[in-house]
Amino acid sequence: MTTLADRDWRLIRDEPRAGATQMALEEIAARMALEDDLRTVRVYSWEPSTLSLGYRQDADTVDWDFCEREGIDVTRRQTGGGGIYHDRYADISYTIVAPADEVPGDLMDCYELFCEPILEAFDRMGVDAAFASAEQEAIYQPSCYLRDINPAHDIVAPADAGVDAQKISGNAQYRQRDVVIQHGSISYDLEPRAHVGVFDTDLEPSTFIDRVTSIRDEVGIDREEAVDAIARALGDWSNATESTWRDDELAAARELAARKFGSDGWIRDREVIAADEQ
Repeated sequence: MTTLADRDWRLIRDEPRAGATQMALEEIAARMALEDDLRTVRVYSWEPSTLSLGYRQDADTVDWDFCEREGIDVTRRQTGGGGIYHDRYADISYTIVAPADEVPGDLMDCYELFCEPILEAFDRMGVDAAFASAEQEAIYQPSCYLRDINPAHDIVAPADAGVDAQKISGNAQYRQRDVVIQHGSISYDLEPRAHVGVFDTDLEPSTFIDRVTSIRDEVGIDREEAVDAIARALGDWSNATESTWRDDELAAARELAARKFGSDGWIRDREVIAADEQ
């Protein structure tokens, strides 16, 4: 029986990039999965720090003045859910891209499969983490880390703490052109002021601290060690070859970022300019 690890995968330890480009690269990776039979796993960070809105999230939930004052970019993801503040230092993100016909068709089964390397990475780091064993009600629905905790795709720590467990990673999937794309935010450290400040709300930063934990809080390792553990777990899971983006992929991502993920129309209203309209 052919497994995922028998396919051609690449592992990209990506450099910090703007949020619009990071989102565009996922779509380019999806194109490569279909056209070049090449699957992608990667770890990455955001420069500058970025708020990524959920696909259907109302732009009025954003404190635009705070984001501008703090130099925080805003983009919109293809996945649903609440917005996530991706701090340049405190957030570690990952992506998995594979053809849909090679993975479970059931969403929950696919989450379980694609989160295997993330849970393995936590284990290697010594973080006692697992899928949430109990639902927790939302504190503030527009924020991914403060909305309801879902046992299907939210990872918490400690693993057996039930309703007292704190979220440490949010994960989401979407399907495009017969490709499954999963991405996730892993909390290395906490930046509660910014996590709350990017939203138009009067919530106190302490609310965020009560709901969320981080790798640094749990085990105190360096960020570089955490990034390496996540990259290695992704690479081992898929038997991937270390690689980098090709020049043509980066060029295509820059074009898509300008036309879609970095455009005001997309960020505020999900409007996309067609390539032939530029």
